[in-house]
Amino acid sequence: MEALLTEKILNQTGLEIPVNIQGIGFRVPGKIVKNEDLVKELDTSDQWIQDKTGIKERRYLEDEYVTSDLCASAAAEALLDADIQAEEIDAIIVTTTSPDQALPSTAMIIKEKIGAEKAIPIDLTQSGCAGGIYAMYVGTHLLQNSNVKNVLVIGCEILSRISDPKDRTTRVFFGDAAGAMVLQKTREGEGILSFHLDSELNYAVQIPGGGTVPLGENEDYRTSQFVKMNGREVWNTATRVVPTSIREAILSAGLTIGDIDHFLVHQANLNIVKEVMHDLNVPLEKTTITVQEYANTGSATLYSVLYKALKDGKVKEDDTIVLSAIGAGFLWGSICLKYTKNEKRG
Repeated sequence: MEALLTEKILNQTGLEIPVNIQGIGFRVPGKIVKNEDLVKELDTSDQWIQDKTGIKERRYLEDEYVTSDLCASAAAEALLDADIQAEEIDAIIVTTTSPDQALPSTAMIIKEKIGAEKAIPIDLTQSGCAGGIYAMYVGTHLLQNSNVKNVLVIGCEILSRISDPKDRTTRVFFGDAAGAMVLQKTREGEGILSFHLDSELNYAVQIPGGGTVPLGENEDYRTSQFVKMNGREVWNTATRVVPTSIREAILSAGLTIGDIDHFLVHQANLNIVKEVMHDLNVPLEKTTITVQEYANTGSATLYSVLYKALKDGKVKEDDTIVLSAIGAGFLWGSICLKYTKNEKRG
């Protein structure tokens, strides 16, 4: 079956300079919101939420903070882990559907907050939950430039502020978090081995307001700013395309599913993760789950699972891993990489 997906093996990423993840950071707010807190206002139950999503609780950002605050905190940990200073960052790529505001650039605000004086600020605002993959793709290509040495990639969502408190089809699914990575050049055969990216226009997940499209008959300015979601369509698409994307990335790296030590899948829903692993015929022991405690944190979820897998020792130096995510649009993609870190400076 795998041989039918791709007629020939691609030459890994197709890039001349290999890139690795040198540092990682992850942050969630302190405010914990359990299922029983939500059911007081919504027509649902703790049992229904857990059965349908696997979620037990999520985090909401405190009112006095904004997206860039959580991003800056995650970035500080990633820089420490990478053993570099903010002044050494050449580019900051921020992916979020919940920026501080429409203008100015959230990446620019973070640049100022962490003191990354020479960094190019780049904002990806419409990649949804796939933003983590797409930001890494852009960062890897920036590092092909001889003048670029360190790229800071951040995925952050404050979905508590763009989900309708009265809509159980979205409110129970989402939480707030920020993840950050430092990408650097590395040695041949290490770091990112291959990418697979694809897309298919679909309005099953959307925020209809804030653009040039006129508001619908039943929409006002406030409600149009909330995320809308057709859960069944998300399930059907995710379970169809994510396993294929993972297979494509593995094949492009010249590997097989059996060569992969760990699979890190977007935490949209525990049942989707289980279905993807079942489709791949891979045991759940070879993945990491964070959706129970953090819910769906959008573009931050891949960073949450990699961070946890590293902290728990499930991903170790020289392991081969796959990251995969799907987001609104639909956009999706996978990355196959050999997890290595450059030696830290003495």
